[in-house]
Amino acid sequence: MATETGDELAGVVDLFGALTRDELERALDELAFKRGEAADDGAVGDAVDAAIDGYYLVAVDREGTTLLAPGPVAFPSLPEGAEDLPHILDVPNREVDPGALVDPAERRLRADAAQAADAGDADRIERLLDVSYDLETWGSTDVSDVRSRLDDAIENRN
Repeated sequence: MATETGDELAGVVDLFGALTRDELERALDELAFKRGEAADDGAVGDAVDAAIDGYYLVAVDREGTTLLAPGPVAFPSLPEGAEDLPHILDVPNREVDPGALVDPAERRLRADAAQAADAGDADRIERLLDVSYDLETWGSTDVSDVRSRLDDAIENRN
């Protein structure tokens, strides 16, 4: 599997509105097959984990199913061959209210920020500061208190 970026994974998900993790992994396997590449389940799983960890994808529970949708830092783009996926996969198009994504993304940011601040993880703190601005723009929410905590953690390290 070619290494898709977080934006490309968000683009694949965006083709369908939202996908389960299994559906996204199947889509990535199909892309690898179309390109004549060997599907590497470990690499696919790692790419999905990285996209979630990087806030390119947000997980939301919907009727007992966890769906992945494009997140606050994503600029969805399609990897080569992805435009054919809706014709290849038997996956329904799903509409997810963007407002339903804000709460889980904000909860996760708050938890990640607390963990990074407590650990004094400067790289993660800097990344989460960027995510906080993206989340505010994307979700029309206020996480300035999270930024204050992260800023305080940076100041206390110095």
